[in-house]
Amino acid sequence: MTASWRFSALADRHRAMGSNLEDWGGMGTAWTYDKDQTEEYMAIRTNAGFMDVSGLHKVHLVGPHAAHVIDRATTRNVEKIKPGRSSYACMLNDEGKFIDDCVIYRMGPNSWMVVHGTGGGHEQLTMAATGRDVDVRFDDNLHDISLQGPKSVDFLEELGVPGIRDQVYFSHQHTTLFDKPVTISRTGYTGERGYEIFCRGQDAGHIWDNLVEKGAPKGIIPTRFTTLDMLRAESYLLFYPYDNSEMYPFENEKAGDTLWELGLDFTVSPGKTGFRGAEEHYRLKGKERFKIYGVKLDGKEPAEEGAPLMKDGKQVGVVTIGMYSPLNEWNVGIARMPVDCAVDGTQMTVKNESGEIKCVAHSLPFHDPDKKRRTAKG
Repeated sequence: MTASWRFSALADRHRAMGSNLEDWGGMGTAWTYDKDQTEEYMAIRTNAGFMDVSGLHKVHLVGPHAAHVIDRATTRNVEKIKPGRSSYACMLNDEGKFIDDCVIYRMGPNSWMVVHGTGGGHEQLTMAATGRDVDVRFDDNLHDISLQGPKSVDFLEELGVPGIRDQVYFSHQHTTLFDKPVTISRTGYTGERGYEIFCRGQDAGHIWDNLVEKGAPKGIIPTRFTTLDMLRAESYLLFYPYDNSEMYPFENEKAGDTLWELGLDFTVSPGKTGFRGAEEHYRLKGKERFKIYGVKLDGKEPAEEGAPLMKDGKQVGVVTIGMYSPLNEWNVGIARMPVDCAVDGTQMTVKNESGEIKCVAHSLPFHDPDKKRRTAKG
């Protein structure tokens, strides 16, 4: 592990399962376990599993100008977010290019929490807060255990969480779990119905151990962080910077992708202006240098991370993540490709180290394209 300056209270539990605690955003995170990863994927797709995603950055904003700060820093019209609800948003730089994504939680009238990944989210918020009547506090004591899968709701109901079956997508409640105070949010990063359990660091071990004990008889198991790669590849969930030009730069260009290129333009509230990079964002519509699109490969050998995408003998793009699903029996991936190739059925090949594999362009997501699973009611 390198560059560690943040520490999960669950670190020893991850080590006991064989993790070397690889760095993610400065926190040692369980990228590996000494067990079958396919079992973890299958648990989340067919049952439920849980993982430690405490490496996410949690930022509280409190005060009369908090909404203004978030409104300036993100693409969403935050005043439309009601207390107890949340929204997925992006953040841009002055050039209208993506620098981070986040979930905005409204905790009360003047109280918010913004949860973001490893991009420039915290810096964006603190910059927008300069000279405003708002307190901005980074909270690394708050841990995040993500319980995901179609049976996660049944599990939480059996554990006595009130009203969990009626909790709608992108809402949260303050409650208790195993007699500890938690905020349970119906959000996640798997393409399944799921919940994020926000808890104090001093309570994280108690909650994790009880999830292990109570979940084992039901086949609900701990999963490593990188199992998300299998899930996100078929659910069209981008992971900064691994799908971005920070990882796959254009020649003679600075890093940075537009929301139009990434397919994240839906995160801009209709008609919204005044957020950082807004003018450039709108100006760049129709000027896409590439598109994020799916590829469907022949056979069962998945595309390697960063594998060249070939057409007519020339490299035209790159596959950022690939996976073979034994459940869905498809071999799929997310790719950066020219706009004219991002059409269903375009024939190309993926150049793995073992050789080239035939593929076709395919719209995203592959799994649950209508998002009925993650948004299911009752």
